[in-house]
Amino acid sequence: VQLVESGGALVRPGGSLRLSCAASGFTFSGSAMSWVRQVPGQGLEWVASNIDSIKSTTYADSVKGRFAISADHAKNTLYLQMNSLKSEDSATYYCALSQSSPWVFDQWGQGTQVTVSS
Repeated sequence: VQLVESGGALVRPGGSLRLSCAASGFTFSGSAMSWVRQVPGQGLEWVASNIDSIKSTTYADSVKGRFAISADHAKNTLYLQMNSLKSEDSATYYCALSQSSPWVFDQWGQGTQVTVSS
């Protein structure tokens, strides 16, 4: 399994970014994948999940209405569209694959840094 995130950048408050997670080494269609973020010195915060097998997406309250998770099966890529970014969204964002159950993150990417600052 390989998960490679990209798209992190420095962006101003109110701006938008789209993160990508290129996936390989497993069957992407029907998989359960998530975005999780971490601020240095703090714990992991779950952001959003896409459970492809049941066409379900869920979001943390902190990002609901601003972020959107999606999957492109043709490209085996998971996305996180982030709009109306706030300084508190600054973090390293990881994509994660659940293989044992939807809420167990078995495989992780290396992360991509998002900084929201004026």
